[in-house]
Amino acid sequence: MHPPQRSILHPLCQPLPRSFSSTAQLPARSSRSALKHAHRDIPVYPHGPSLLYKQSNFGLYGNVKPQYGNKVSERNEIKTRRKWEPNIHDKRLWSVAFQKYMQVRVQARVLRTIDKVGGLDEYLLGESPARIKELGMEGWKMRWRLMQDRGVKERLRRRRVELGLPPQGLEMFLSDTELLDEDQGMVDKARKEVEITPFEMTEEEPDDHQEDIFDEEVEGMTQEDKAEMQRRPGTSRVE
Repeated sequence: MHPPQRSILHPLCQPLPRSFSSTAQLPARSSRSALKHAHRDIPVYPHGPSLLYKQSNFGLYGNVKPQYGNKVSERNEIKTRRKWEPNIHDKRLWSVAFQKYMQVRVQARVLRTIDKVGGLDEYLLGESPARIKELGMEGWKMRWRLMQDRGVKERLRRRRVELGLPPQGLEMFLSDTELLDEDQGMVDKARKEVEITPFEMTEEEPDDHQEDIFDEEVEGMTQEDKAEMQRRPGTSRVE
């Protein structure tokens, strides 16, 4: 019995080893890793990611989640479980600060809110606690990147001046080379106001008024009271 013969291919027909790949490397293989990769340079979102509806972490969903209920038959009232999905749309929204369209997944109610407040930038820069909670992880990331724009920093500075607030915290938004001369003067003035001067110990000078009051009290006391005070420590000058 002869052993099976191996098929010998021509050297040009043999598969070549793959020395490179044109496929982009995936930043993450799960939603948790994707969030960690996307928010690696961004402050921590105070409300955290959504654990029940994970796709809401990658769009402006406005805290909506799928709704569950029953479909009831009109004839025999048989109930069938059903699910209502959020009304999500893929939209290109214009950003005034970035001067370009932003591709984002947005819920229908959030889209009406954006039109009401005057655009995507105004929606992301909302200051109410309800707006911060409504942004979600994706909105928080877009808000942080929007606040790094020079025009938005100048807008926040003017807002503080209008409210009469001290210019503390300007260094967080503006670097030393970007600060104006008047702003630098305001910062220096605010720093001098909050500086604490060291406490200087001074010797207490005797108060003549207090001694007069003490002498008047002693004159009105009886001999028994004076003898009692002489027996107490620290009362040696009773006549």
